Amino acid sequence: MTRHQAIVLDGDELARRKRGELAAQVERLKRAGVEPALATVLVGDNSASRSYVERKHADCREVGILSREIVLPVMTSQRDLLAEVRHLNKDPSVHGFLVQFPLPEGLDEGIAASSILPTKDIDGLHPFNLGRLLTGNPTVLPCTPAGVLELLTAYDVPIAGKRVLIIGRGTLVGRPLAMLLSMKGIDATVTLAHSRTPEIGELALQSDVIISAAGVPDLVTKDMVNPGAAVVGVGITYDSEGRMVSDIADDVASVAGWKTPRHGSVGSLTRAFLLANLLQLAEASVTPLGA
Repeated sequence: MTRHQAIVLDGDELARRKRGELAAQVERLKRAGVEPALATVLVGDNSASRSYVERKHADCREVGILSREIVLPVMTSQRDLLAEVRHLNKDPSVHGFLVQFPLPEGLDEGIAASSILPTKDIDGLHPFNLGRLLTGNPTVLPCTPAGVLELLTAYDVPIAGKRVLIIGRGTLVGRPLAMLLSMKGIDATVTLAHSRTPEIGELALQSDVIISAAGVPDLVTKDMVNPGAAVVGVGITYDSEGRMVSDIADDVASVAGWKTPRHGSVGSLTRAFLLANLLQLAEASVTPLGA
C-alpha cells in the first residue's frame, strides 16, 4: 500500500517565479523613466529582524529595484522615528517603504504604521489601505495574506464556498486574511479563531482549509485535520538550535491533501508581494491608483 503524502505547497518556488515576473516589470518601468526604489527602517539590533531586512534587500538586488537601508539605534524615541517616516514620505525618490516590526519596547507600532503615507505603504497595513480591503475595493494588499491566497490559488486548492479556519487574529495576517478570503469573487466561508476560542480542534476537523498564524510550534496536528484538507503554516518559531519551525506538525502530511513544509514557505512569498506592492505604487506615481 502506498503511503499518503500531502502535496507540498512550495512557496519558495512560487516566489522565485514571482520575482522573475517582477524583474520584467522593473525593466518596463525603467524604460518608462521610473526607477523603482524601496527603503526599510530598522530600529535596534534584533537579529531576526535584521536577517529579514537583509533578505528583502537581496530580493531587491535580484529584480533590479534600488533599495536603501536605514538603521536607527535601539534607544530611538517615537519622535525621532516619526521624523524619519516623515522624511521618507516627502522623498520623491522613494516609492515605498516600511518600518520593520517588532519595534523596541516603548515604541508604538500602530502609530508608526499609520504615519506612513498610504501611497508609500508597501506593507499594506495603513488604516486607509486596510479599510479599502474591508470594503471589498482593495488597493495595496497586506503582503502575507496576498501570499497565502497566491499559494492556495497556484496549487488549485478549492476556496470558493469552502470552510476556512484561520488561527490567529493579528493585524499582520489573521484579520486581513479573513477579509481577503471572504471577499466577493474569492468567496470562502471564514472562521477566525484565537487563544480564547474553545475547541479549536473540532473547528479544524470541520474545515477544508486550515491556516495557522499563531506562532506556536506544532499547534496543528494530524488529529485536527480532515483528510484531504489544505494546511498552511504562516506562524513560525525557532527551536533551541535556531532552526525555523512551523505551526504545522510533520504528521499532518499523512492526512492532508496539501501542506506547507516544515520551514513554512510563506515568508518568501510575503517578500515577493512586498516588492509587487512597491512596483504597484511606483506605477501609480505615473498613473494614479484607480485611474
